[in-house]
Amino acid sequence: MSTLAGVDGAALLDGVRRWLAESGADPTPARVAQALREQGRVLGDAEVLGAAAQLRSELVGSGPLEPLLADPSVTDVLVSAPDRVWVDRGGGLELTPVRFADAAAVRRLAQRLAAVAGRRLDDARPWADARLPDGTRLHAVLPPVAVGCACLSLRVVRPRAFTLAELVAAGTVPPGGDRMLRALLDARLSFLVSGGTGTGKTTLLSALLGLVGPDERIVLAEDSAELRPDHPHVVRLETRPANQEGAGLVTLEDLVRQALRMRPDRLVVGEVRGPEVVHLLAALNTGHEGGCGTVHANAAADVPARLEALGTAAGLDRAALHSQLAAALSVVLHLVRDRAGRRRIAEVHVLERDASGLVRTVPALRWGAEAFVRERGWERLRGLLRGGAKGTGPGEAGVEGAGHDGDA
Repeated sequence: MSTLAGVDGAALLDGVRRWLAESGADPTPARVAQALREQGRVLGDAEVLGAAAQLRSELVGSGPLEPLLADPSVTDVLVSAPDRVWVDRGGGLELTPVRFADAAAVRRLAQRLAAVAGRRLDDARPWADARLPDGTRLHAVLPPVAVGCACLSLRVVRPRAFTLAELVAAGTVPPGGDRMLRALLDARLSFLVSGGTGTGKTTLLSALLGLVGPDERIVLAEDSAELRPDHPHVVRLETRPANQEGAGLVTLEDLVRQALRMRPDRLVVGEVRGPEVVHLLAALNTGHEGGCGTVHANAAADVPARLEALGTAAGLDRAALHSQLAAALSVVLHLVRDRAGRRRIAEVHVLERDASGLVRTVPALRWGAEAFVRERGWERLRGLLRGGAKGTGPGEAGVEGAGHDGDA
């Protein structure tokens, strides 16, 4: 479809925008043609349709970013300047040929997307973190906080979760590793998926939740609803920011408390990052088996310290936190992105208490190109997978096929 380009085309589009704004009309092809006639310009059908599509994209869509967001291979779209638009297709960041007219155009798009998500974004509130109606995660920062130009970060949510087989094919899970993950779910062990930003924590957790038995009820509590497990019985809860009068705030801590009253077979916290850790650990200590969530951490070994910091900030002392952690959590799955941008499960740790009573993680499996490689914590993990939370875990074949012995 033809579009208007060049200086004359930009000026013409500006005139059409003004006419539409003054008349309050939608950018339909008929209205665009009328606006063009008002300016003394007559164009062919292709040009009118192209102008209408371009204006509609700018006014109600995502503007120049629409083709990128529509690409099923794109997971992230990042804008740092009018001529610096990046995408991630799973292999690292790529600079695209997409361009904005100027920094003002980036700012307008950021503010419009924030408004669509029900968030305020202006000089008084120069940042916004929200979810768009289609599920896309939006983060935007305006100048002067962002130097030179508004910065946009868009995380695309797939319409369906990856299957475990697809994650094995993509190299996120090593060959045979899916048997260990299935055993983990079957044994109803509580676990956390850890890793840095963009390592695929939500993707892996969604895939794993799809393996939960169809007769189980999954209750999700998330700051931004991103988990989309392929499961017939999912209840999704999402936080809500306060309005301009400061009322109506719903925190993740609130959601976890409510989720516990909703008879969950699996309680899932999308991202553990605040005082909700106290209620989650308490829940996992009171009969809610198989709970899980994600947490930001540089390594699996750092997870206890990360949870300790969150618990301390919520008023739970160190000894109490570690006592609850030892009884509540069994396994940590840690994800990384390698230098080529590929996401993979780098290590699997089990938890144990040391002589001082503090919880630490012990490596059980590490990434291997042909299979998980067993580490010194493997025997403990194997025992957990065999026994499960109720002593009725998976069969021996599934456990034994989880990896091979390494030299560690």
